Amino acid sequence: MPRQVDYDSRRRQVVTAAFALVSERGLEGVTMRDVAARAGVSVGAVQRCFSGKEEMIVSVVEDMNQRVSARVRGRIADSVDPDAAATMLEHTLAGIVPHDEESLAETRVWLAFAAHAAVTPGLAAVQRKQYEGLAELIALLLRTAQASGDIRSDADADQEAEALIAFTDGLNMQVLMGRHTPDSALAALDRRLSVLRAP
Repeated sequence: MPRQVDYDSRRRQVVTAAFALVSERGLEGVTMRDVAARAGVSVGAVQRCFSGKEEMIVSVVEDMNQRVSARVRGRIADSVDPDAAATMLEHTLAGIVPHDEESLAETRVWLAFAAHAAVTPGLAAVQRKQYEGLAELIALLLRTAQASGDIRSDADADQEAEALIAFTDGLNMQVLMGRHTPDSALAALDRRLSVLRAP
């Protein structure tokens, strides 16, 4: 049992180091050796955790998604109306938009992963699956909010889910490039959602 605990701890250590390096340098500027040095372990220790760079990066993105989801759930729980689908929808989408140093780092890693996935079929499949899950969640929240009268009944939930994902992806890019500030991006998201809110 202690060996398993050590392995899990080492894997988290490597994932944390890889995340920091990808955020700083992008995916192409990171090697397994770099990750080992940042984590303070041998290259062999990294290779025992991951068969290669691609597997390691997939774990980095999955770990990041779990952290973002946990943060969003916490914000929903702390909101005025945590059980409302409209509240869940707003916080889920706002949680995708970078607004502080932690979420800016996450967005840099996500976009580095996306750029690499565009030319790596295995990573593209992982990213498509993650997008599909997000689209299903947003469409479900939209339908639930429609049923409670918070979102316009004439809105097509599936189409709006896809549009909202594309919209937040665009905001992320523009925040990283400096065209939007985190505050102006969140304000733009709120204006986009206001079009869907029931009168």
